[in-house]
Amino acid sequence: MTIQDLVGTYSIIGKNQEDTENNYTGTLTLSLDSNNRILAKWLLNNEQVQVGSGFFKDNILVINFNYQGEDDEVFKGVVVYRCISKDILDGFWSEKHGDPLYLGEERCFRVKEEEQVFD
Repeated sequence: MTIQDLVGTYSIIGKNQEDTENNYTGTLTLSLDSNNRILAKWLLNNEQVQVGSGFFKDNILVINFNYQGEDDEVFKGVVVYRCISKDILDGFWSEKHGDPLYLGEERCFRVKEEEQVFD
């Protein structure tokens, strides 16, 4: 698998670092910059935007991310995905000031564009 194989949009389901009872959903969009580094953008629960950048090696994708929370506070963290295939990513993550006793979890499934059928 190459880094180019990962470019696209994924549907995600995850569990927060401190609260494993509540799931979240959203989308993850992966693209490449001019140096073939991953650029990531998450939209979680249709309201929270997170962005990040990272790198890929041996089917492992690592992304440093950040987002703006309440009171304009910036939160930072890192997510590590095991690329099961180019369509399925299995990850865990941690925020800098999150509860160190727990890791968040996230699973991503590629959103495939529907083929158009012409009569």
